[in-house]
Amino acid sequence: MPRVSDVNNVAPENSPPPISFPAAFDINAKVYEIFGHTKSPFSSSLIFPKVFNFIERNDDETILIALRPHWVTNAPWLLTGIILFICPPFFRYIPLIDILSLNYLFILSFFWYLISAAFCFEKFLSWYFDVYIITNRRVIDIDFYNLLTKKFSETELSKIQDVTSEVSGIGQSVFNYGNVLIQTASEIDEITFSKIPRPDKVVKILQGMVDGGGK
Repeated sequence: MPRVSDVNNVAPENSPPPISFPAAFDINAKVYEIFGHTKSPFSSSLIFPKVFNFIERNDDETILIALRPHWVTNAPWLLTGIILFICPPFFRYIPLIDILSLNYLFILSFFWYLISAAFCFEKFLSWYFDVYIITNRRVIDIDFYNLLTKKFSETELSKIQDVTSEVSGIGQSVFNYGNVLIQTASEIDEITFSKIPRPDKVVKILQGMVDGGGK
């Protein structure tokens, strides 16, 4: 797997490293002030992660925030997984399957559980390794498709032209998650942070960094 060293172990940094920004915008203080602290490696928002890396990271680059899709976006596949795992005891009531011997039912159930576990594991990996990163130099979108394939998109902060947030629907409003749309002047016209928690706060941080201090 090409991204084993990327985000396998993630923990918050107690004392974030110093970053050179204009005095009007103390990025270290602002990130903590706006986002607060996170302690769980499975959080959807990781602030100044202590153990977090990606292959394309530059030596002088500091990770400020790492974001994943909001945890509530896992609900559909979690519900599907639960249904899959409670199905085998009911196999004996399905026509044609009910005529199988106990040995064959056991083998069928075993493979059913194996496939169900693989399905849930793949969905978890897709959520866990789909990461949006804000560093002191650029914004990065890492899309995880499977164990062998990922897509890396990035743009420098100096090339960001506009940043907006998008929250639609009752679910996103209730759980406070949505998209952040980043318009750029680079080869990639737009980078989208999809279904991330507190998109308005991400926009506020990015705008402050791009403006060199903001208000």
